[in-house]
Amino acid sequence: MMRRAGGDRGSVAAELALALPAVLLALLLGAGALGAASRQVALQDATADAARLLGRGEDAGAAAVAVARAVPGAGMASRIAGDIVCVTAQSEVAIAAVRLPLRASSCALTGGL
Repeated sequence: MMRRAGGDRGSVAAELALALPAVLLALLLGAGALGAASRQVALQDATADAARLLGRGEDAGAAAVAVARAVPGAGMASRIAGDIVCVTAQSEVAIAAVRLPLRASSCALTGGL
């Protein structure tokens, strides 16, 4: 009967114990990045909707409600330059322990339908 060398015994478990936290961290950061991208898209859509509302003559309160419904906690500012109204919205997203600012802008013609 041959005996195996005991020097490698348990090395797979040790390697797994070292690699598992890195894999979990990569998965968490990836999921956080997808969530941040999704929130950025929602913020961009909300600013486009708000700009169109203001362009149709709605008041700024209705536009702010549209942004707040689409992205809770987002702030909104608008400005009119000639026949164009622009809306800018800001929000934050947390990935792990890092808070990242998000910002989106959109413009529309005034008097449009």
